[in-house]
Amino acid sequence: MDSNDTQQKNLWEMDPGWTTTVLLVPCVILLTAGFFYLYSFVKGLLSKTSVRNKVVVLTDALSGLGKECAGVFHRGGARLILCGKNLEKLEELGDELASASDPTVTFPSKLVLLDFGDMDSMPEVTSEILECYGCLDVLIFNSGMKVKAPALSVSLEMDKLLMDNNYFGPATLAKGLLPSMISRRTGHLLLVSSIQGKLSVPFRTAYAASKHAAQAFFDCLRAEVEEYGISVSTINTTFIGGSASSPNAEASRSLWSRLYTKKPLGVSPDEAATEIVRTLSSRRKEVVVAPSLPKVALYTRALFPELFFAVVAAGVKSAAAAENM
Repeated sequence: MDSNDTQQKNLWEMDPGWTTTVLLVPCVILLTAGFFYLYSFVKGLLSKTSVRNKVVVLTDALSGLGKECAGVFHRGGARLILCGKNLEKLEELGDELASASDPTVTFPSKLVLLDFGDMDSMPEVTSEILECYGCLDVLIFNSGMKVKAPALSVSLEMDKLLMDNNYFGPATLAKGLLPSMISRRTGHLLLVSSIQGKLSVPFRTAYAASKHAAQAFFDCLRAEVEEYGISVSTINTTFIGGSASSPNAEASRSLWSRLYTKKPLGVSPDEAATEIVRTLSSRRKEVVVAPSLPKVALYTRALFPELFFAVVAAGVKSAAAAENM
């Protein structure tokens, strides 16, 4: 036996625990990886079945996010109530969902005309939604109206229309449907809002104000209805439905435009729908879906407001200077 073999034999004889460690480490790694994979798999299954047989209301089924959610929930076995401003398009969406699914495991969609800009119609809309199944389990506010303009150029009529669509409409519908949930002591209200419900951006005064109002309403409502077993969730995103800009265009953007321009910092409808399903399953109270830079802006606004205001003002001056060049 040569010296190398002798040395190796001595090492094994001197430290038998070393052999056990060498064998155990890979096993622990594999078991840990397997556990996390199983956890993710089970969580995914729970997310897919979280709406089965549930009555789910979508306030804007005709938007990109609305259609994505309608498809996901319909395949998941939900009893859908699809709302929107155009009955013909709602019927087309209902037919598409029906033709792409197995009728033995899904339910035909109910259709309700809903326009938050017409506040006088809200009592009738509320009654029609309740008549569909007699109750509801999930109410998703995924509608919204956007305006980008300097404050002085936005008319009072436009301010009111934004508030109706983004605040008064959802608040009125929520209050109209809540008694049904309270009587059954179950339900989930989910507001798909903007990050501007927490962070104001120049040239979006009315929009940011309406989103702040909606955020505050549902934050207060959450505490008021918790005793009845009703959950209230808010999901704040930067932008839904935008496609990423080209790499060259992105590279040329200033810090200001990269922070506040809706592209490429938005999320796709399928990403937002996935987060909605996940939030309904986990019943998380608040979710922020945004890249790192907007999240940093949120913390800066809260912790260092003077610095945030200075950066915002500098951004406005930079944008004005660029336009005048």
